[in-house]
Amino acid sequence: MKTKLIATLFFLGLIAALSLHRGDGAGAAGDRWWSYVRVLADDNMDGRNTGSPGYRRAADYVAQQFRADGLQPVASHEFFQSVPFEVVTFDESATHAALIRNNAADPLVYGEQVLVSSQDSFPQPVEAPMVFIGYGLSAKEAAYDDFAGVDLRGKFAVYLSGAKPASVPGNVNAHFSSGAVRRRALKAAGAVGLVRLIDPAFMDVPWPRIRNNAHSPTMYLDDPAEKEAAGHLINLTVNPAFAEKWFTGSGHTWEQILSRAKDGKPLPHFALTGALRAQSVVTKSKVDSQNIIGVLPGSDAQLKDEYVVLSAHLDHLGIGSPINGDSIFNGAMDNASGVATLLEIAKELKDSGERTRRSLLFIALTGEEKGLLGSKYFTDHPTVPEKSMIADLNLDMFLPIHPMHVMTVFGLEESSLGDTVRAAAGKQGLKTQDDPYPQRNIFIRSDQYNFVLHGIPSAMCMDGSEKGSKDEEIERAWLSNRYHAPSDDLQQPVDIEAAAQFNTIMKAVMVEVADAPGRPKWNASSFFRRFSAGN
Repeated sequence: MKTKLIATLFFLGLIAALSLHRGDGAGAAGDRWWSYVRVLADDNMDGRNTGSPGYRRAADYVAQQFRADGLQPVASHEFFQSVPFEVVTFDESATHAALIRNNAADPLVYGEQVLVSSQDSFPQPVEAPMVFIGYGLSAKEAAYDDFAGVDLRGKFAVYLSGAKPASVPGNVNAHFSSGAVRRRALKAAGAVGLVRLIDPAFMDVPWPRIRNNAHSPTMYLDDPAEKEAAGHLINLTVNPAFAEKWFTGSGHTWEQILSRAKDGKPLPHFALTGALRAQSVVTKSKVDSQNIIGVLPGSDAQLKDEYVVLSAHLDHLGIGSPINGDSIFNGAMDNASGVATLLEIAKELKDSGERTRRSLLFIALTGEEKGLLGSKYFTDHPTVPEKSMIADLNLDMFLPIHPMHVMTVFGLEESSLGDTVRAAAGKQGLKTQDDPYPQRNIFIRSDQYNFVLHGIPSAMCMDGSEKGSKDEEIERAWLSNRYHAPSDDLQQPVDIEAAAQFNTIMKAVMVEVADAPGRPKWNASSFFRRFSAGN
């Protein structure tokens, strides 16, 4: 019954795609890519939340397409790698936070002023003094350390999120700003909790949507070592519209902090007046979800045991609080689009009969929206030898919402993969650029980051835009109105021709890397080179 339903959905999606987009210049490849998106982002998939029945329907569909396109399961996994999760559900009714000054409590309104989260329950209030630590960045390798000379023992660490110090390179800042790295550092310094003040200049989504999405449960890998490494701290996120009250009596203002951060200047470190009191209660359950993995064996006897990985996350946010009457977070661009590119490239390789010298590993990952957890599990428990994976090309929300003029490559200057992408894009008449807004830390916010941490050269590409361009205006509007919202659905404008062009480039890059005599190399200047055993 399930197979029949999926086949019916695919057929209907294909017919709809052909009727909507035939004749727009994209051709059959673009239409077929859109047909995959239409199935994966259909309301029937219920937003593909990690571990949900809707996600499993989407996973079954991807596995069916892998099989149809001639991909093979790895070992006995039948395309599926089971990933165990612990689900943490937050009890908002048992959550309280307040600033304590002059022996009086100033309650912080949950949702409007602050959000509270934690891996564990803190049913007894945690009350502690607060210290502002600038960007909250401890990056000694870049000669920058906001922790230096600051006593955090038994205190809440309050920091500015979003902006970055100008002296720290973008991807280095991204690494040390990642949640796991920062929590470990704060835990080691003796902090009892952390408070994140968001720089409004770098908010991907407005506060009401952040608050709305906070209703969803969080997840951790169901592994005691992983949970311990995550750090048992109580976490608060502050609505920037109410950030000023945190600086009352400190001799500093929120406006002054933002003014210095705008230019990446060092920020002061100082005690905040009074104390913070916070508590939360969570309940826990367990669920399994799946990574979907297929391989196209290589043709070269000497190289076929090496793999080029093409990855994209399949999960999205599921069903949440309604926005404009719609509660299904379909995730068409985030990231049905990337998974559709996996399927399209596999289909084109099958139809052409093309075989690369190295093997190609196609992975649709779970749990990205929960903190890159599916890719962490895969890279910690790979289904092929870790050292056999020579590169990861990751696809996440590549945004074909305007014609292609420039390819943005996250990780462009980190490894030789950047030159390969640059050459392939150049053949299409496109410019190539690195991340134009490194403050957003994109390089560590998608699944390529876990491959990087295992020493595997990686890059993520998107249909980008240059600063000040019309394309950038379109992207900013999309982030403001559709990112992590139900409106990232099948009704939004999509440039099918741009998607087809992007897919052509990514296929060319994958084939070039798979056929090259040697493996991709980390650049000598790359900070991430240290994670490679062959550095």
